Amino acid sequence: MHDRGHLLTEQRHPSSAGLDTLPLADAFDLMNREDATIADAVAVAKPGILAAVGLAADALARGGRLVYVGAGTSGRLGVLDAAECPPTFLIPPDRVLGIIAGGREALSSAQEGAEDDADAGRRAMDESCVGEHDVVFGIATGGTTPFVHAALDRARARGSRTVFLACVPRDEAPDRADVSIRVLTGPEVLTGSTRLKAGLATKMVLNTVSTLAMVRLNKVYQNLMVDVAARACDKLRDRAVRTLMAAAGLPRDAAQRLLAQADWHVKTAIVMHGLGVGAGEAQQRLAQCAGSVRRALQAG
Repeated sequence: MHDRGHLLTEQRHPSSAGLDTLPLADAFDLMNREDATIADAVAVAKPGILAAVGLAADALARGGRLVYVGAGTSGRLGVLDAAECPPTFLIPPDRVLGIIAGGREALSSAQEGAEDDADAGRRAMDESCVGEHDVVFGIATGGTTPFVHAALDRARARGSRTVFLACVPRDEAPDRADVSIRVLTGPEVLTGSTRLKAGLATKMVLNTVSTLAMVRLNKVYQNLMVDVAARACDKLRDRAVRTLMAAAGLPRDAAQRLLAQADWHVKTAIVMHGLGVGAGEAQQRLAQCAGSVRRALQAG
């Protein structure tokens, strides 16, 4: 057993020493004040986050994968971000992966001992066949998780680029990743409970990395979700219609008809309308412009 008492995320917060005696409203205010500091902590880590965006976008652009690796809350947040990419950006589900220590069972039931299994971290990389086209993004808010460090070491040995995210300074928990993101969230209101501020910071960082990587891959036009999986459910079909209405200035019924002609592919429908071409021609124009709606319209 290693003493982790020196880690920033394990320190006691002086303002919450009487948490168990506070009136409910005061306890709420304390937690809310602490949560409000996280956006600033994430902003300080901007250089590392931008570097991670670049690695993720480059990997995906050359046919590789973005692979999140974590344990506990960190692992669940990685799996969550990976699961949300296909419906949001119409990217195949095998291109953004989430690997959690303890496997799928750990998503709904705590498997605390799994984070200490370094061999399992190495096996996870071998079983996922990570390689030179991939980027592996390790998440360990306390910075010491053996499963994550072992996975990153094996991924690097297999030729992958690596990113590491922690909420402690690097001198408290070193790493050997190509990009090291340190979001210093400070002591938790509930001592050591990194599902709180550190978890919030992790969600913010992963959202930023995956979203901006997809922007760089031409999955976004203006601020619109133009690669949405429109056939997935009624909500996303409605979003596709409203997206086309906004991008092309069409009324709802006309947008629905055009989407039907475009096989419910929003990008195709926008280019069809903007250039006055059929679906096949619009798809060719998009392919010539690496899927960029803006460039396809400008070239036309």
